[in-house]
Amino acid sequence: MIKHRLFKENDAAKVAELVATTMLTTNIKDYSKEYLENDLKNLTGKDFIEKAKYFHCYVLVDDTKDKIVAVGSIGPYWGKKDESSLFNIFVLPEYQRHGIGKKLIEVLEQDAYFKRAKRVEIPASITGLKFYQKMGYSFKNGNETLDEEGLYRLEKFTEPEK
Repeated sequence: MIKHRLFKENDAAKVAELVATTMLTTNIKDYSKEYLENDLKNLTGKDFIEKAKYFHCYVLVDDTKDKIVAVGSIGPYWGKKDESSLFNIFVLPEYQRHGIGKKLIEVLEQDAYFKRAKRVEIPASITGLKFYQKMGYSFKNGNETLDEEGLYRLEKFTEPEK
């Protein structure tokens, strides 16, 4: 059974390991090892602890194995109250294509940061592009090109709760 909960500080090492495993297994198909290793320098356990102070970070846990299998965060888009952004969404390779990513997005879309936003942005990897499009995200301003970070900027417009 897969359950979700908020990230805790003692999850940090496992989350950083999950991210590294995912990037070096799945994202390696679309990015160089050098690019990924450079990115991973800012995705350490310490980084996740810091980010959790500003964002709502969730983990999905396979409770049959007491194992964190996915992570994702949501927070304000550059401090705005009516826009939010998704960050650091990763699913362990052996759990991909089993609805775990979809469940993670659904959890993030129930968060207060999502519900208050009229627009939610996600910096999407080449690897994740089709998945996010299936989840209703489209190219920001119709721009289908990669940015200087090698990511697509996607967005979804919502009806914020009043």
